[in-house]
Amino acid sequence: MKAALEKFEIYLDRPIAFRARFLLVLLVIPLISSFFAPLWNISMKAPQYPQGLEVDVYAYKVVGGNEGKDVPEINNLNHYIGMAPIEGELLKDLDWIPFLLGLLVILTLRAAAIGNIRTLVDLAILYCFICSFLGYRFWYHLYSLGHNLDPRAPVFVEPFMPAVFGSKQIANFYITSLPQAGAIGVMVTVGGTLLITIWHLGGGFLDNRRNAALANLTSSAS
Repeated sequence: MKAALEKFEIYLDRPIAFRARFLLVLLVIPLISSFFAPLWNISMKAPQYPQGLEVDVYAYKVVGGNEGKDVPEINNLNHYIGMAPIEGELLKDLDWIPFLLGLLVILTLRAAAIGNIRTLVDLAILYCFICSFLGYRFWYHLYSLGHNLDPRAPVFVEPFMPAVFGSKQIANFYITSLPQAGAIGVMVTVGGTLLITIWHLGGGFLDNRRNAALANLTSSAS
């Protein structure tokens, strides 16, 4: 077992395959596109709003539908039920997400240019951690919005969990929350990086099995 681990450590220091380097460069493209496309869309429909209200969440801003007029209207509705407005503290994460995405672009290009398999594994782990953290932050903000309601609000509503993914009926509003092109671009980059990493690690596992089989054959022949 110790010998196998040592061989695997040596394998991790091998350079990334050329095809994988090329794919990593290509995978940067959808990641960059996530700067310019919306990451998530939240839409609300009700009898009094037949055309619906919607919000697009970008990496650095929130844009309301109807030429931006939907955000003030949603904030007005939030005021009546004691929910915090879409501004200020709620949007603080959008101050650093663009820098985080930029860092991932740089690290991915670095791995493609001079990285080894160990660097690739580190990159895949970093992608998984950051995506999990951002997903948690999105869930946490929505949870806080629905559970920290002002008891002095004109209209009393039981605390609720807004829709994170999919559709949900809340009072007389039918709310749909779905990923958009930006989030899909990030998922393509993360998924592609994970597949490249698994492919390399699978090669290391097969190398160890092959070397162990050769060693057994050699010992049997002697």
